[in-house]
Amino acid sequence: MRLEGQRESQHVERRRGGGGKKVAMGGGIGAIIMALIAIFVMNKPVSQVVGEIAQNQGSQQGQAKPLTPRQQAIDKFVRQVKGSTEEVWTKLFREAGAQYTIPKLVNYDGMTRMKTGGVADSRMGPFYVPDEETIYIDTSFFDQMDRDLGGGGDFAYAYVIAHEVGHHIQKLTGKTTFVHNQRKTLPPAEYNKLSVRLELQADFFAGVWAHHANEQRRLTKGSNLLEEGDIQEAMRSAKAIGDDTLQRNAGRRVQPETFNHGTSEQRMRWFVKGIRSGDLSQGDTFNIPYSQL
Repeated sequence: MRLEGQRESQHVERRRGGGGKKVAMGGGIGAIIMALIAIFVMNKPVSQVVGEIAQNQGSQQGQAKPLTPRQQAIDKFVRQVKGSTEEVWTKLFREAGAQYTIPKLVNYDGMTRMKTGGVADSRMGPFYVPDEETIYIDTSFFDQMDRDLGGGGDFAYAYVIAHEVGHHIQKLTGKTTFVHNQRKTLPPAEYNKLSVRLELQADFFAGVWAHHANEQRRLTKGSNLLEEGDIQEAMRSAKAIGDDTLQRNAGRRVQPETFNHGTSEQRMRWFVKGIRSGDLSQGDTFNIPYSQL
């Protein structure tokens, strides 16, 4: 990615020394995958899983260590990508006659308290909290992507951030509330299908951001945002976090009725659809047959 000269977001909070032990990623797919499986396969709520992690690990505050040059570069990268999403979505909302509310991003180390009273833990991976309009991310997740989730790379990292911003778009457009209101009325398998639709749309929105960010940079800087191999990086990451792939890697039988993020193929396809078209009207994952997602 070419981010030289990209404005850095002023809506990123850096929390140092969050305490808690880092995840040991030795043999196997590691604790982060097990946490993801607990949420995405066993259908546990995020709040329950972070609570269990907090109980097992404790929430004592650790002393902040000086940032390494790589950490400093990653922090700047996060602010630049977040800034790019703000520019793109502000423009797209304005063109649609609406106002974009910018979400906050909390970049923390290890563990941190959430405004709503929960605990964000590095083992959760990045996630969005609709009630706070806030994205939580421990950027050590990027290193775990490199080691355990099929490979990383700067555009793969950007895809992760843009996907969570996509969930914010859904909050603003009412899709999040619509889906969450169905939890108590639908059987788990049917609710999971709605969750898949939500996640695939967030993947599509990540692609839409990349499409328009690339166009904006070409117009203002005379160069593309994306470089050769960038899209492949993001597609590898999308493939690695498909429900079917996560279940296979965990040694479990693939159970489509438990999917709530979509298959690897679906996640890659909707992301690519967004990045190729940049057309928001093509991202309605809620009004097509489930079999056609």
